[in-house]
Amino acid sequence: MSQFDNRERAEEAKFQLDQEQEFKAQARRAKLVGLWAAGLMGLADEAAEDYAKSVVMSDLEEAGEEDVFRKIRADLDMHAVQLSDHQIRTKMDECLADARAQIKAGS
Repeated sequence: MSQFDNRERAEEAKFQLDQEQEFKAQARRAKLVGLWAAGLMGLADEAAEDYAKSVVMSDLEEAGEEDVFRKIRADLDMHAVQLSDHQIRTKMDECLADARAQIKAGS
């Protein structure tokens, strides 16, 4: 096998690993932001975990993060939690950074 073939396979494997890690980070972000929102809505323990799972499931509705944002926005509004769209999106960005760091660290 040529050196070029080996390099190409290594690049393909790295791309696949990067994609898998990003998928995991997106799911972890959804859970983290779900737990944050659950706390703001007064949910705790099992109810908070269940809510976070529902946020993770909502992330599978469409590509991107808009499905998660819409769910969080609607649920916070329903519970009369006053936050701007910007505050929610900022928290989502923070949770994604935390999730990527956790995945990279293997936790």
